[in-house]
Amino acid sequence: MTEIEIGRNKRARRAYSLDDVAVVPSRRTRNPEDVSLDWQIDAYSFSMPVIGAPMDSVMSPATAIALGRLGGLGVLNLEGLWTRYEDPQPLLDEIAELESSGVNPTRRMQEIYAEPIKAELIKARLNEMREAGVTVAGSLTPQNTQEFYKTVLDAGVEIFVIRATTVSAEHVSTQAEPLNLKKFIYELDVPVIVGGAAGYTPALHLMRTGAAGVLVGFGGGANSTTRRALGIHAPMATAIADVAAARSDYLDESGGRYVHVIADGGLGTSGDLTRAVAMGADAVMLGTALARAEEAPGKGYHWGPEAHHHELPRGDHKHVGTVAPLEQLLFGPAERPDGTSNILGALRRAMATTGYSDLKEFQRCEVVVSPYPAHR
Repeated sequence: MTEIEIGRNKRARRAYSLDDVAVVPSRRTRNPEDVSLDWQIDAYSFSMPVIGAPMDSVMSPATAIALGRLGGLGVLNLEGLWTRYEDPQPLLDEIAELESSGVNPTRRMQEIYAEPIKAELIKARLNEMREAGVTVAGSLTPQNTQEFYKTVLDAGVEIFVIRATTVSAEHVSTQAEPLNLKKFIYELDVPVIVGGAAGYTPALHLMRTGAAGVLVGFGGGANSTTRRALGIHAPMATAIADVAAARSDYLDESGGRYVHVIADGGLGTSGDLTRAVAMGADAVMLGTALARAEEAPGKGYHWGPEAHHHELPRGDHKHVGTVAPLEQLLFGPAERPDGTSNILGALRRAMATTGYSDLKEFQRCEVVVSPYPAHR
């Protein structure tokens, strides 16, 4: 493994973002209609490898249902506005106007999200998704998992997501009893997706907890300021490849247990999605890309939980614009050439152009480091 000498006392690995890599065509091509985008995790099957990020600007109960009916998986943020307020729409409308109102967006969002989470609203929102007939998925941070997970399970969640900027299998704390992920996941009857992780070793430890999937990413989203605020960042191409290596080693170590690698962050265009799968991702969790849908609750604005952290905000309230209805954004036809719509059509065409028939095959495609990185 090549390291670069930064100075006499420090060496570092060279890491690559998704913009730094490109897929190379092979000797074979095929018809796009012959390409399968099917993805399955545990007992749940989907016709596309897309998970809606549990962010208030992206997923409401209605958009999670809409994504589920189109063949993806919508994950509701169970610590968001939908579980704090009976009717969050006026607050969503207000957040969409913050940039032009002269109000400090971060301070106002901190005030809005100070409202306590309500267990009865968690049940109501998940029940709404279940009654619609889609796979029910909800997300909590590790800090709130122990308090609310029984409520979530009683409400009939089918896939449980434990998501934060970074999640480790071993959290050390002298202030409170930390969440024991291995014990917790072992006792649950539903598949758990956990993350983020951004390297081989932390991902391997998360896989050993029994997780069905590991989210890959750290501060890579369009609205994240983690790199500026904390000085921590993991370029996504390298992170995905490292975690995919952990998946392979754990498959051998466990005697055949496959843990899904899910890219989460820095996936704003169809080209990013293509490169993420090429680097080894089984599926992608989309935030920015889906925030551009006409149905998105953020109305063209995008923000994550880190944007309103009560002590150290690490995210922007960012205008990403509105591109198309959700179905057109996913399946086309595209009306712009920038990779922000027909994102699954683009993935299908990329796989066909390089001759691969399914996602697992496409992970074996040849990639190069490009001297001319793609720019959004």
